Amino acid sequence: MRPIPSRPEGLLRFFLAGLLVLLVLTPALSASARVPARSAILYNLTTGKVLYAQNADTTIPPASLTKLMTMMLTLDAVRQRKISLKTWLIASRKAARTGGSSMHLKNGERIRLENLLYGMAVVSGNDAAVAAAEKVGGNTRHFVRLMNRKARALGMKHTQFKNVNGLPAAGQRTTARDMLTLSCAYLRAHPSALRYHSPRSFRHGRRLMRATNKLLGVVPGVDGLKTGWTVASGYNIIATAERRGTRLIAVVMGGATAARRDAAARRLLEAGFRYPASPANVERQLSRSTKRR
Repeated sequence: MRPIPSRPEGLLRFFLAGLLVLLVLTPALSASARVPARSAILYNLTTGKVLYAQNADTTIPPASLTKLMTMMLTLDAVRQRKISLKTWLIASRKAARTGGSSMHLKNGERIRLENLLYGMAVVSGNDAAVAAAEKVGGNTRHFVRLMNRKARALGMKHTQFKNVNGLPAAGQRTTARDMLTLSCAYLRAHPSALRYHSPRSFRHGRRLMRATNKLLGVVPGVDGLKTGWTVASGYNIIATAERRGTRLIAVVMGGATAARRDAAARRLLEAGFRYPASPANVERQLSRSTKRR
């Protein structure tokens, strides 16, 4: 590393050289970031083609995207007939006391497993994730081990789960590409699971709660999947939509606001449906929409 010069004229030359480097690099960095987020990826599930990727292997805390794995393992257990969607369970004190987004379970409340799936998918209930994990895995610690085992089996190379709902935890991490891998496996294994993700509201007891996914009913064809946010992760979303027999999945992670994250996912989906077989054209479309902003 070159030492910083101490003489005034040397300092001036050093400053001007640094400014020149900044001016040269800044346009390139801006041009490469078509999506205003830390990470993004767009995939055509119908053809198996990646249509766009931006820092897709950058590690970021998953936040509530974690619940997609919790739901997958729960539905795996249902398919294996280890448990039924109609199974009644008792919400534990631990589940009822879980903080953050909630479906408002009460300690000792009886509830069906299927309602917990709606609670996780629609309103991102952290309490629902704990209750489901306790029923399926016996306890949350064992369930987390199952989550990480499944992640490795799916080839999610940069993912480590520390809890069942995505609440902040040291070492919990994933990438947009790994979340895409999970989403593809989830939809292929459980295509009917979209019924849990597509409602725009969910009622539990006397509470009517609105879906966290604000693209539902706004962007044509969108019927899932999951949103998430923590301070460390920023605003995340996995959005999927189907039009004319083509299904796309867009993953956006590290958005600055929920509105910008949603707008980014929408732009990705619109570009993908316009050019479902051409990454180059998707790139150009995103570039044009970036310049118009």
